[in-house]
Parts: sequence; C-alpha cells; structure tokens
Amino acid sequence: MRYIKDLKSAEGTEITLKGWVANKRTGKGLVFIILRDGSGICQCVVTENSIDQDQFNQADKLTLESSVEITGMVVKDDRQEGGYEIQVSHIHVYQVAEEYPIAKKAHGIEFLMDNRHLWLRSRRQWAIMKIRNSIIFAIHEFFQQEGFVQMDAPIFTGNACEGTTNLFETEFYDMPAYLSQSGQLYGEAMAMAMGKIYTFGPTFRAEKSKTRRHLSEFWMIEPEMAFYDLDQNMDLIESFLKFVVGKVLTQCEVELAVIERDTTILKNIVQTFPRIPYADAVKMIKGELDVNGKNSIITLEEDLAKVSARIDEINAEIVDRETKIATPGLKKGEVNFHVTKVASLREELKDCEENQKNIPQWLQSARNFKDGEDFGGSDETVLTRLFDTPIMVYDWPHEVKAFYLKRSNDSRYAKGVDVLAPEGYGEIVGGGERETDKDLLISKIKEHDLPMEAFEWYLDLRRYGSVPHAGFGLGLERLVAWVCKLPHVRESIPFPRMYGRLLP
Repeated sequence: MRYIKDLKSAEGTEITLKGWVANKRTGKGLVFIILRDGSGICQCVVTENSIDQDQFNQADKLTLESSVEITGMVVKDDRQEGGYEIQVSHIHVYQVAEEYPIAKKAHGIEFLMDNRHLWLRSRRQWAIMKIRNSIIFAIHEFFQQEGFVQMDAPIFTGNACEGTTNLFETEFYDMPAYLSQSGQLYGEAMAMAMGKIYTFGPTFRAEKSKTRRHLSEFWMIEPEMAFYDLDQNMDLIESFLKFVVGKVLTQCEVELAVIERDTTILKNIVQTFPRIPYADAVKMIKGELDVNGKNSIITLEEDLAKVSARIDEINAEIVDRETKIATPGLKKGEVNFHVTKVASLREELKDCEENQKNIPQWLQSARNFKDGEDFGGSDETVLTRLFDTPIMVYDWPHEVKAFYLKRSNDSRYAKGVDVLAPEGYGEIVGGGERETDKDLLISKIKEHDLPMEAFEWYLDLRRYGSVPHAGFGLGLERLVAWVCKLPHVRESIPFPRMYGRLLP
C-alpha cells in the first residue's frame, strides 16, 4: 500500500491509493477526484477513455467523504498541491457516503464542535493535528537527548497538589479521590531517584471557565531536575522551547501554510528570551516602564483608534461590494469574486469588533492593576503585546504562587517563573525552584489548610537526601494554540473537554 506523501518517489509508475473523497469536480467525459488519505491530498483524474463505463459512472456518483481505492499512473504536475496527480485506470468504491453535514459553506462553532468527529477531517484541522504530532515528537526527542528519563505520575490522587478547590472528585473504592491536576509532586520524588525526569500525561481542572485558554482535560509536560536552581530551570525552558518550535518550522512548512500561519514571530524564537522580574513586569503593564520605546497604555490607545478606523473601512467596502453584486447583468465570475471578498471582510470585521470590545477592558485592567496581584489573561495580553518573543517573568509574590516554591532572597517573593507567549497568548509554562526547608513546607501546608497526612510522603523527600531542585509544567494545548495561532485552545486537541461539553 502506498500513500500520497510518497508520490514523488513513485513518479512514472502505477500505484494504488486508498482514501476518502475530499472534493470532486466533473467535466465532459472527466471526473476530478481530490483524494485524501491522512498523509496528504492529491488530484486523481478519471476519463471515460481510460476506465470502463461502469467504473466511470461510479466515479461520477461519488459523494463527499466516500471511501475509495484508486489505481493509476503517477504524473508530475506542478499546478497541483504536492506537484503530482494520478491518471486513474481503476476504481474500487468501499462506500458511497451519505450527504456530508460539513460542506464548504460556513458553519457556526457550536455546529462544528457537535460534529468534531467529522470536523477533524477538514484540511485546516488535519494540519493542526499534524503540527501537534510534530510538537509531541519534538518534546520527547529533546528530553531524551538531554538525558531525561520519562516516568509516569498517577491520574488518581488522594489530595490536591496546590490547595485549590477546582478538582474533579470521584471514589477510589471506598476512599475519596481526585483526578490529577499535576504530576509535579510525584515528579519530585522520581527526580530524587533518577536525577532528571519528565512526565507527559493528561491533567484535569474543574474550573467552570469558558475562555479561549481553558480546557477541563489537557496534556501536561512536567520535567523535574535534581540539583537545579531557578536560573538553570529558565535556561532549560528556553532551550526546550527553541528546540520544539524550531522543529515545527523545519518539519511542518506545508501544514503551517495550510493554516496560513505567519511564521515571522515564530522565527524570533532564536532570540534570547527577555527575563523580567515581576516588579518590572507590573510597571510595564501599568505603562510606568517603556519597552524598546513602546508604552503599554499608549500602544493600546493607538491600537484602539486603528481598529475603529478599520471597522469603518470594512463596513464601507462591504456596502460597496454588495451594491456591485446586486448590479443587473454582472458576470458570474465577478459576482463570485465579490461574494468571496465580502465573506473574507466579514471574518476580518468579527476580529476587529472583538478587539474593539477587548482593548478598553485591557486598558482598564492595566491602569487598575495592583502590585502583588497575580496576572490575569488581560494583564498577560497587555504585557506580551510589547514583545516579539516569549518572555520569562520571575520572582513572583509568594502569596500568589504554590506553597512548594522556594522563597527568594527577598522573602516577599518566590523563585517561580511564568513563560508568556507573544501575540496575546499568555502563559504557556509555569515552574520554579522547589522549597527544601521541611519546616517551612509544613507551615505552608498548614497555612493552605491542606491535610498534613496526605503530604507526609512528600515531606520525606526533605527528610532523606534533600537537594536543590526545580522543574516546570507546559500545557501542550496552549503551546499548540500559540504555534498555530488558533483563536481558541479547543482546536488544539482532537476531542476537547471543557465546561459544558462532554460529547462527542
């Protein structure tokens, strides 16, 4: 069996492909089948003179997403995607599909989510999942070549790892249990055995959030390293992200083109990531500290004015083109051209109107931000709009970070780091150096009103051979969302689980 991705090596030979009909056009004595097989797409040309009449009739009756086996000659054709097409000599039809519910016309997001099992077949979703796959492979490649051991943390846990109430509770036989929020505490134990480890598995958050950044089930990569401090941790994070994004840029050119991702910002990954203390980041958000001549407040006000002006331009152009569409006697080609442009303008208009709504909220949040608070989505957006690379914000107020983070020399702060992606995507990595003082950990566990008996095993890590150590967690879906520049994290995972959605 051969695949579309292998056509280059099969030029001039007859091969057999198996796949699904992604599109079909007909002409006099001709049927053009756009075939997809998971590895790519190609055009298959069926002519009445090259195939028997019964098979030609079958080809003519094929519907969208019908499953077929096609045999034919591989011919070079630079006009086609991939540079090749199939001149068909034989067709076997597995199934003529019923009327496909997802056609070329635009559909609302709720309809597409209800049909996620079919939406995955679309060209754009195919490309996103291919990029996700490359990212996953690159993650394993990076850690394996750096001498890390992959290990697995449990999904059932007996307690929260960070004192939050946003837990999915269940019953483990006759004991209360929770779906894991993080494998980090277990990762620390494993690092004390192996030196450097990473876990890669599903995690769960029961937050009733419907934002573009939140999922209830997502995949987390969590390395833990013995004898690492905060600076070494940040060095590792930067090397890791540069490696992974670099792999996507070199391996996924076709897929990035399919989703029309402007890779300019992604290519900036080679630059050194700015490392910003929390105190300076606050000043940047509030407009009290400029970044390369850019002031957050002034930039937002200018962006709002530009967006408002662009909305007026788009609305005027839509009216103009709709007037032309209604003109009697206009050629079909011109009508279709204007219809396509109007559809494109309306999509741009939605984005502009969303920004027109959001920017005043970002401005208000920036102006009212209080030192000592954690960053919300608006604050991260304001800050990252000042940079063209990921940034690292470190030394956070200890009150807003997890109990297990080590205090900085200034006891008001903890040795934590958040990595924020540019283009408004916010936090994609959170981590830091772990507290090694057993007594301080005990006091923090009590302060967070956590059950001491559930953490006795964790305290053993400080009783027996405690060492400086650090680690971080990266949400796979948020990284995919940024790399692909997705409007919502729900498109970054095959079957998203989020507040209000458990099907399909």
